[in-house]
Amino acid sequence: MNEDIRIHSWPCSYYLDTTKQWVPGKLSLTPLSIKFAADKTGELLVDSRLSGISEIKKESSHLIFSSLTVLEKGAKHWFSSLHPNRNVVFNILEHFWREQLLSGREGAAGAALEPSKGRELAGMLEGSRRRLEDTAEVLHSQGEQFDNILRGLHKIEGDMDVADRLLTELESPSWWPFSTKLWKTPLEWKPKETPAAPAPKSQEEILLRIPVIITQGPDSGAKPGQLTLLPSGLEIRDCNSQLLHRFESRDVDDIRVHTPYEISVRQRFIGKPDNSYRLLAARMPEAIPVLEMRFSGKIQFLEDALGFAAAGRSPAADLGTSVWQAATGFLGAAASPGSPAEGPDKEQVQLQKISQDEANELRQILRKLKGLALETEAELERQDEALDSIGSSVDRATLRVERQNRRMRRLT
Repeated sequence: MNEDIRIHSWPCSYYLDTTKQWVPGKLSLTPLSIKFAADKTGELLVDSRLSGISEIKKESSHLIFSSLTVLEKGAKHWFSSLHPNRNVVFNILEHFWREQLLSGREGAAGAALEPSKGRELAGMLEGSRRRLEDTAEVLHSQGEQFDNILRGLHKIEGDMDVADRLLTELESPSWWPFSTKLWKTPLEWKPKETPAAPAPKSQEEILLRIPVIITQGPDSGAKPGQLTLLPSGLEIRDCNSQLLHRFESRDVDDIRVHTPYEISVRQRFIGKPDNSYRLLAARMPEAIPVLEMRFSGKIQFLEDALGFAAAGRSPAADLGTSVWQAATGFLGAAASPGSPAEGPDKEQVQLQKISQDEANELRQILRKLKGLALETEAELERQDEALDSIGSSVDRATLRVERQNRRMRRLT
């Protein structure tokens, strides 16, 4: 399904060894392969799978200048006149080639060119499980932030108690016999409240870190780097892990999803240019669900990304009720293969039988999904209670502040 997605394409020339001439055309990158098609004839001259490529290099000789070579199984392909430039094309091709080799996804695709329905459904459910795990991590970080807020409110209430005692002392006449005791209490209270500061480190837990290709502005080249997703925002670093920019959650104005593999993050300014980064990554489908949770009101899916999702091609496509209905149908067919199928798609359902091993794997994934869903529900209930406590604490603090302001105005 991912084979039809064109991640990027560049105009260039390809050296055709049979005719000893350069052929103008387009070099295209898909999730699983590199392709070159001639402009005049439209003929596909190169179709190299990423798993079969052994090396991608920048080369030049006395006859060929500023070229890019792709080596696979003894065959060497030469590409030149690359636009916008050779370095940009090399960085993007090398990124997806290395990620493909590291992930091992190509091995599974090459082992079975036509995977069974059970394996396909297991992959979809596994994607749902990873997405739910990311959601649970985000919820957990959000719960830690609520806990920090509650701790801060409790500290504020303690400070309010101290302020009440001081105001009582100031309001009492000079001959009040207990004045000296009241003045001693703030001195004993302050040292106990000071050691509560190192809590923010828990907020900087890394949700996800992926290698990306970074482009900033139209004249900037595509350079390798890292995208780090944090509960408080996101960080963009170069290949040496040096921080290029940090976007706080409140600073991000919009995130645009151009394709399942490419996004842009922008921060708008008045009177000066916007701060915008374009990020391309083979593992971007893993980051998009987390970005949806963190920036739900700021993320936009453009036409290309929506087209992939509608066609069922996107690795990060929403897995809604249809997946669960399909899972139920497949598991039922595996449990009772002899039972007749009902409905108008009887013949199609009969063809979609799965093995017992695949059914057992699907059951295990569904059990994990159920456990994650229950844990998420419990965390949401806990956060609802925390929000109620925060609301009541804020109301109490507001009333006490107003009352103390009135008392201080009377003293002045």
